[in-house]
Amino acid sequence: MPKSREGIAIAHVLGLTGGIASGKSTVSRYFKESGFPVIDADVIARKVMEPGEPAYLKVIEHFGQEILNKDRSINRKKLGNIVFNDSEKLRQLNALVQKEIFTEIMKKKRELSQNEHKLIVLDIPLLYEAGYDKAVDEVMVVYVDYSTQLSRLKKRDQLAEGAAVKRIEAQEPLKSKKDKADVVIDNSGSREQTKRQIDDWLTENDYSSPL
Repeated sequence: MPKSREGIAIAHVLGLTGGIASGKSTVSRYFKESGFPVIDADVIARKVMEPGEPAYLKVIEHFGQEILNKDRSINRKKLGNIVFNDSEKLRQLNALVQKEIFTEIMKKKRELSQNEHKLIVLDIPLLYEAGYDKAVDEVMVVYVDYSTQLSRLKKRDQLAEGAAVKRIEAQEPLKSKKDKADVVIDNSGSREQTKRQIDDWLTENDYSSPL
């Protein structure tokens, strides 16, 4: 583990990303099960859009009252149907919430870095799109080919092919992310095969499980 000038151990920060239905959540969950701290951008995104949070009012002002549930919380499914069918509206949503999400992620990263962890994982779906690759030491991309991604998304979310294609195309192509990655996890096989690739990477880099 690298050390600062004061001799204090500095955690290695791994950016974990992929594409919709690529299996990134499976990899993220395995890191958690293995005892490594994971900062989940999706969890933080939900938090910053809760009633009373700064981004909550911004999103409602922009997208209207129709995205609200009866309890005044944001209906993420309704919001998703709006933004995933219009790339410009998705860009607008990201612009509204990115600052709050970034601030919270960096806060959690600093807190964990003070606890002498050898490895911290930042689970960020839009890691490259939002520029988080500059805030991590290494990027791991969970990859499947396009046809597998499309098939899994249609099955998982019960989507027609056209709707599934729009959701995939709203993100940077997974192959492009794969080409830029420091580490690629091929998730086209079984879960055990995926876990074995992660274990091999952990062993190669001497990140023994904290558990």
